[in-house]
Amino acid sequence: MKISPEHLSEPGLVVIDITAADEATAAQAASALGGLWLSSGSSAPWRTPGRAGVTVRAYADLRRAPLPHDTFGPDTN
Repeated sequence: MKISPEHLSEPGLVVIDITAADEATAAQAASALGGLWLSSGSSAPWRTPGRAGVTVRAYADLRRAPLPHDTFGPDTN
C-alpha cells in the first residue's frame, strides 16, 4: 500500500500500520486509536508473505480530538 503525500502534508498527520496475530486484534487496535485522535479507522487487512500476522493501516490527525460517536462515524462500543 502506498502512502500519498497528502497523508503527510502537514505536521500532526500520521500513517499508522498495525500488525497483530489476527484481524480482530488489528481492527480493535485501530479502533482504539479513534478514541484518542480523529482517525480513518482501519483499512482492509493484508498479509505480507514471510511475515507473521496481519496488518491494517489507519490515518490519524494528532492535532484534533475524536468526533463524538453520535456526530459522525461508526459506533465503536
